[in-house]
Amino acid sequence: MDFARSDDPVLDRLLRAAGSLHVQGVDLTLSRIERLLGRIGSPQLKMPPVFHVAGTNGKGSSCAFLRAGLEAAGHKVHVYTSPHLCRVNERVRLAGVLAGDQDLRDALTDVLRFNADQPLSFFEAFTVAAFLLFAATPADAVVLEVGLGGRLDATNVIPAPAVTGIAQLAMDHVAILGPTIRHIAAEKAGIAKKGVPLVTQKYAAAVAAKVTEVAMLAGSPVMARGVAWDAAVYQGQFHLKDGQGTLTAPLPRLAGAHQVDNAALALAMLRAQSALPVPESAQRAALTWAEWPARVQRLAPGPLVPAGAEVWLDGGHNPAAGKAIAAHFGAVKPVLILGMLANKDADGFIRAFAGRVGEVIAVPIPGHDSHDPEVLAGWARVSMLPARTAAGLGEAVATALSVTAGPVLIAGSLHLAGLALSLNGQQPV
Repeated sequence: MDFARSDDPVLDRLLRAAGSLHVQGVDLTLSRIERLLGRIGSPQLKMPPVFHVAGTNGKGSSCAFLRAGLEAAGHKVHVYTSPHLCRVNERVRLAGVLAGDQDLRDALTDVLRFNADQPLSFFEAFTVAAFLLFAATPADAVVLEVGLGGRLDATNVIPAPAVTGIAQLAMDHVAILGPTIRHIAAEKAGIAKKGVPLVTQKYAAAVAAKVTEVAMLAGSPVMARGVAWDAAVYQGQFHLKDGQGTLTAPLPRLAGAHQVDNAALALAMLRAQSALPVPESAQRAALTWAEWPARVQRLAPGPLVPAGAEVWLDGGHNPAAGKAIAAHFGAVKPVLILGMLANKDADGFIRAFAGRVGEVIAVPIPGHDSHDPEVLAGWARVSMLPARTAAGLGEAVATALSVTAGPVLIAGSLHLAGLALSLNGQQPV
C-alpha cells in the first residue's frame, strides 16, 4: 500500500479508509480505476491539456521543468506527482498552489462514496481524487507524473494528452515491470497514444527499438533524442536543437549534470505540443524557475543542520540514481548517510558510491519497511567503504559533522528525504 498520513484528523481518516480497500501489494490494472471514473462522472475527460511523463529516474524533475515553462508562459498549471516528501498535499497542485486539506477531504469523500467499498488501491483512489479537483478547478494545463510503470499505471487513462514523454530508463521495480530493461521500456512506453507525440531521451539501441515498437503499435509519433531533437551544454550554456530551430538558455538552477537531461526532455515536450503556446522566453525561464525538493538539494541551516554545515539531500534510490548523485560531487568525498526501503537494490546503490564517499552511516527509516542499518553497513564494507550505523537521522547528522569538515549527503529514499526536510523545518510549499 502506498503510504500517506495527515495531521488533519478528518483527512487522515479518509486516507486510511482509501488505503484499506482490499488491494494488497501492487496489482497493476486499469479496470478498477476505469470502473470508478465511469461512476464518478469521467473527470479525466474534463481536465485541461495533459502533459504526461513516465520514466525510471528524472520524471519528477522533468515535471518541475514543464510546470516552470508553462507558468512562465502565463498558464495556470495543475500538477500530480508522487510520492510526497512531508505532506500528502504535495502530490496535488491546483493552479499552482498545493491542495488544501479541505480540497482533499471533499475529493476523497466523493471517491469513497462512489467506489462503494469495491477493491481499489490507495494510488488509484488518490489519482481519482486529483482528477476530480483538476476537472473542477480552472487551469490551462495538467502536468501528470506516472506513478509506476506506465501501461497499467492509474494515470494512464487520459485518451488524448497534449504530449507524452519518457525520461531516463533504468532497472527498478523488476518484480513488477519485468526482468530486463526492454520489459521496463515497454511498460513505460505504454503511455503512448494515437496521434500524440512521444518525446524520449536517448537510449541503447535495443531499448529505443522497444519504445518505438510500442509507440508505433499505438499510432504515436516518436520524437527521440539524437534523431528528432538533441541538447548539449557548451560555452557555459544550455543548447537544444529540433525541427523548430535552436534554443540557447542558461543552465538549470537545479544542481547536478543529470538535470540538464531532465530539462531537455521538458523543453522538447513543450516544443512538440500544440495545445498551448509557450514562447522561447518562457522555455528559457523554465531552466531557472524550476524547483524540485530533495534532488541534490543543499539544506538550509535549521534544527537538523547547524549553521555553516554543508548537508545535501537526494531521494535517489536505485543504482542509476546513485551514479548521477555521486557524479555531482566529483572528487569531493562526502560522508553518506544512507537509509533505503527493503524492496530497493541497496547493494547496487551503494556500489555506485564505491571510492566516492569517505564513510557511510546507515540509518533506519521510521514507519517503513527498510533495510537493517547493519546490513547496509555490511554492503558498504564489501564496496571497501568505511561504515557505521546510527539509531536515527539526527544522530547520524551529528556523527557525520563530527568526522568531516566537508559535505554530508543524505540519500537512498524519498521517505528519508522527507524526514530530513521535516526535521529541518523545510517542508515543500
